[in-house]
Amino acid sequence: MINVRDEKYLRALGKSRRSHRLKKGITQEVLAENCGIGKNQVGLIERGQVNLTVCTLKVLSKQLNVSIKEILDF
Repeated sequence: MINVRDEKYLRALGKSRRSHRLKKGITQEVLAENCGIGKNQVGLIERGQVNLTVCTLKVLSKQLNVSIKEILDF
């Protein structure tokens, strides 16, 4: 089984997600609490250090009031 992990892509995804969070004026702590995930997890996602699931991406996009497509458009 191949572990598919593209560091450059994950960093770009994290940067895009962070940009949307900052535009909304939401802290990592508030976003984490609203999504039911740990603050550390939000930081790892924004730094591109984790390969987040589609379900996590869905929850994050809902809390940021942006589509998944918008987050993936980088």
